[in-house]
Amino acid sequence: MQERGGVPVLMCDPAGPPVATMQDVLDLIAAAFAGAGVVAVPASRLDARFFSLGTRFAGEVMQKFVNYRLRLAIVGDISGHLAASSALRALVHESNQADQVWFLPDLESLDARLRTAATS
Repeated sequence: MQERGGVPVLMCDPAGPPVATMQDVLDLIAAAFAGAGVVAVPASRLDARFFSLGTRFAGEVMQKFVNYRLRLAIVGDISGHLAASSALRALVHESNQADQVWFLPDLESLDARLRTAATS
C-alpha cells in the first residue's frame, strides 16, 4: 500500500502472479479493503483475455471494481493491444473520461490523475 496523490493505493507488484480469473480479481479487491481507494495493476499482469473484448473478461473485471466502489488503474504500455482493436481503443477512451477505471501509461500519470481527481 502506498499513498499516491494523497490517495491510498494498493500497488500490485509487476512480478506478481497473473490476473487471469475472477478469483484473482476478488483477491485484489479483498486486499484493497485494508484501506485502499485505488488498485493499480500493471498491464503486464493482466491475462491476454482482458484485452480481447470478445471474452468479456475486461467487462467482468471492471464491473467488479465498480460494484465494490474501488477505482482500478491499469498501468503500463498497452499500445500493441490498442493497435489491434478499435473496440479496445474505444473502451480505453471512454474509461479514461470517467472516474472508475483508468488506463495509464506509467505511475507518473497515475499520480497526476489522482491529484486531479482529488481537486475536482
